[in-house]
Amino acid sequence: MTLKLGIPKGSLQDSTIQLFQRAGFTIYVSTRSYFPSIDDPEIDCMLIRAQEMARYVCDGVLDAGLTGQDWIREHQLGGPGKHTLTSVADLIYAKQSFGKVRWVLAAPEDSRFKTPTDFAGATIATELVRVTKAYFDALNVNVNVEFSWGATEVKPPVLADAIVEATETGSTLRANRLRIIDTVMESNTQLIANDLSLADPWKRTKIENVALLLRAAIEAQGRVGIMLNVRRDDLERVLALLPALQRPTISSLSDEDWVAVNTIIEEKTVRDLIPKVKAAGGQGIVEYPLNKIVV
Repeated sequence: MTLKLGIPKGSLQDSTIQLFQRAGFTIYVSTRSYFPSIDDPEIDCMLIRAQEMARYVCDGVLDAGLTGQDWIREHQLGGPGKHTLTSVADLIYAKQSFGKVRWVLAAPEDSRFKTPTDFAGATIATELVRVTKAYFDALNVNVNVEFSWGATEVKPPVLADAIVEATETGSTLRANRLRIIDTVMESNTQLIANDLSLADPWKRTKIENVALLLRAAIEAQGRVGIMLNVRRDDLERVLALLPALQRPTISSLSDEDWVAVNTIIEEKTVRDLIPKVKAAGGQGIVEYPLNKIVV
């Protein structure tokens, strides 16, 4: 038995494969194939556009897949499908950073549009058509929403009055002299599965195990482990400097006057922290990388 798993093709592809690498899975992608190989004989991978992932998981073509909340919502607004979708893991990572993506309503900087209600009768270009329609319907604002095949940010003001587009930093919008009016929705990646797969004990266990390892890889992102030895008399001074995931682990050494301290800290704090720990009495300080943290 194998698990049919969808990997998002496109902007999320590289960051997803890197995440799987940290989680312990090596995925090999060929430019000529939509079926990557993976070093787990119990998983069959398929590259699918994130926009279509929810549909194929819902239809049972795939047991599980990774896609954004945006495309899940877009699919759900189209009506009920063959199977029920369940989010198994909330995975906060994006193509450029480990964060959320915003779908924003944006218009030219010099346009008359200042608030969402100013768009009555306007034309909005976006890939996220159903979500955008639902957003304006909730505001009771009648607009014309047109599907955009790409390069959406260049369409105002000639081909559309405004756009709804995904952004992480807003730099592309600013480069095209667009001003953000409002956030339509926030999105991050989800590991989703259909009810048929989750009803199968073997597939459910496999999906949950993959979810556990992916979450652990994200939890470890940007963190490192620190080990050091310290005299018991200096222990309180050292502990006062150490932020920890839970609490530092303290172990006795063969010399009763000394203890070993092990903890997890944010990598960005290391360069400032190690000299302070050394000055407080820490010795034999070792920094080591982390691949996964299971909490």
